Amino acid sequence: MTKIVILTGAGISAESGLDTFRAEDGLWAQHRVEDVATPEGFQRDPQLVVDFYNARRAQAAEVQPNAAHRALGRLEAEHGGEVVVITQNVDDLHERGGTTRLHHMHGQLRSALCADCEHRWEAPLVMAPGDLCPACAAPAARPDIVWFGEMPYEMELLFQHLSEADIFASIGTSGNVYPAAGFVAEARRAGAHTIEFNLERSAIGNQFAEHRVGPASQTVTAWVEELLSS
Repeated sequence: MTKIVILTGAGISAESGLDTFRAEDGLWAQHRVEDVATPEGFQRDPQLVVDFYNARRAQAAEVQPNAAHRALGRLEAEHGGEVVVITQNVDDLHERGGTTRLHHMHGQLRSALCADCEHRWEAPLVMAPGDLCPACAAPAARPDIVWFGEMPYEMELLFQHLSEADIFASIGTSGNVYPAAGFVAEARRAGAHTIEFNLERSAIGNQFAEHRVGPASQTVTAWVEELLSS
């Protein structure tokens, strides 16, 4: 049975109306990465960081999964083999689009994390610095987001999936950030067919065997249709 491993980035959620970080008017244009996406930034100004993720959580709650999210949910449900989605995104649009075999390598907006005991719980719509952990009662709540300088989640398991892939697809990701930028090389070593979906070729586009250029809502939907009808 064919195993399909899919990596998604900000480009797939952009079509639902979520800001990306790397666009000229994106989140990094409005905030310095050092201030809102590093452990040091959180130490310096926890209120700024919590407010930043509260705003993103509120925005994510207002948008809907698009055709690409729904197509991947359909692929998982109807494909005869295994479908695994690895996302760099912290929104829950994949879940709402029907995907269940999902790995959030950079964390989730809807999750809170205790910096003391590492307990996780559903984040309130509005978090505050010093929120108490429901497990250990420490005032150590933080957004359950992997910041720059921290290790993405489940890396050993993700590389295991890549080593077993027959098809590896990358959707809407810039190819600028490691370790995710190295996933295509890992999949190629395993003998997988590699395919990139993007508005334009990414920084690592030459590593893919196949390219489909255009909005993910169109290109991914067409690809899923091909897979399921073949």
